Amino acid sequence: MAIGWKLHGDGRSLAPGEVVAPDERLSWGRTIGLGAQHVVAMFGATFVFPLIMGLNAQLAIMMSGIATICFLLIVKGAVPSYLGTSASFVGGVAAIRAQGGTSQQVTGAILVAGVVLAIVGVIIHFAGSRVIYRVLPPVVTGAVVMLIGFNLAPVVARTYWPQDQWVALIVMTAVIAMSVGLRGFLGRIAIFLGLVFGYVLSWLFDRGFGKITSFDPAAGKDTTHWRVNWQGVKDAAWIGFPPKTGSVGPDGKTLVGYHLPDFKWAFILLVLPAVIALVAENTGHVKAVAEMTKTDLDPMMGRAIAADGIGTVIATSVGGSPTTTYAENIGVMAATRVYSTAAYFVAAIVALLFGFSPKFGALVSATPGGVLGGITVVLYGMIGLLGAKIWKENNVDFANPVNLVPVAAGIIIAIGDTSLKFSDSFTLSGIALGTIVAVLAYHLAHALAPAHLKRAADRGEAIDEGPSLVLNEPGMYVEDPDDGRRHR
Repeated sequence: MAIGWKLHGDGRSLAPGEVVAPDERLSWGRTIGLGAQHVVAMFGATFVFPLIMGLNAQLAIMMSGIATICFLLIVKGAVPSYLGTSASFVGGVAAIRAQGGTSQQVTGAILVAGVVLAIVGVIIHFAGSRVIYRVLPPVVTGAVVMLIGFNLAPVVARTYWPQDQWVALIVMTAVIAMSVGLRGFLGRIAIFLGLVFGYVLSWLFDRGFGKITSFDPAAGKDTTHWRVNWQGVKDAAWIGFPPKTGSVGPDGKTLVGYHLPDFKWAFILLVLPAVIALVAENTGHVKAVAEMTKTDLDPMMGRAIAADGIGTVIATSVGGSPTTTYAENIGVMAATRVYSTAAYFVAAIVALLFGFSPKFGALVSATPGGVLGGITVVLYGMIGLLGAKIWKENNVDFANPVNLVPVAAGIIIAIGDTSLKFSDSFTLSGIALGTIVAVLAYHLAHALAPAHLKRAADRGEAIDEGPSLVLNEPGMYVEDPDDGRRHR
């Protein structure tokens, strides 16, 4: 793609039914405004998820801008998208942290997953998207997305909610109310608005009720503290790079920032299931954009998936967060009918500018735990229910035991954090074990199932209610659904 866009019409207005194509743009003033809208749309989730994973939000915003530019170049400007922080890795990272993993080991594990995702994208590009559907049919993909989300329920219950249960409850209610009560663009940024609301609410609670005694994750115990502590914000510089991991902040706490990744196989296995979720996310994103722009983007499917993997590798190689295409930004495009990649380049540049402000990073890092409690209880549930959405959109029939039995086992193993110990140094548990069971058990069930159950599973059709009775001859016969013959 040449760096340049055709001016659409007069650059100011759109006729009814008209859209601005990816290789077009409006006037630069309007394009910059649209780019700012995309920044706001991705903003909340892009820095909330690094906080939840214990990574640096300032660095995540900066690297999301770089990853977005790389993505747009790799797909030759055909797929407008912003690469924000991926939620699919949160469960795996929580498991790594629970086992004493460091930030370096977290980003090292995610980097390997990014490499795998890029390889999958290359395979799809040359072999076609059919190959991925054979290995990962919708019933399996939906199950993996669901178990990743629901496995995080204990993180909310044990880490975030106890920090300030009343603020968490109010913020949760506010996010739910805003997501359905607000119209258009505001409804799509309900998470971001909920975070701002929670910040203000926590500050008001400090003024009205004083300090709170509750669980402090940094101390690992109950402490008495202010909900909102802006000392780090006051001390931070306006312009500068994110801190180095291991450096000490003004408040005496060790900071997380840029660092080189570290690799541990046990931790890598914990995050690899997220690759399946990312394949599903990117596939859905490309298909959604193709439908809205009335363009055949199937030839770009592999490029988009590979570009996301490369974006994740670039971001995590310096300690940043994993990336993915953002549904929030699809909403902006649907509302504005502007699919210009010029707006995404603007958004990426704005994100880079935010990434050079330590004061912004400190402000994000000071988000009260109760606010995160209210937001994560909604976000994690939404991640899980996206799996159900995949099932619904692909007409997965759970009356068919080929679909029902194997994924049921995988989901329960993951949500219950069941473990399988191989040795003192190697254990599979939670998301990793649940994913392996869902994938392998599905293909085992598929291989052993009768032909009519296989066909129904492959075609996304409902199974027959059962063998039909034929009564037009003396005696009673049963019709075999496999060969059509009648047997007494």
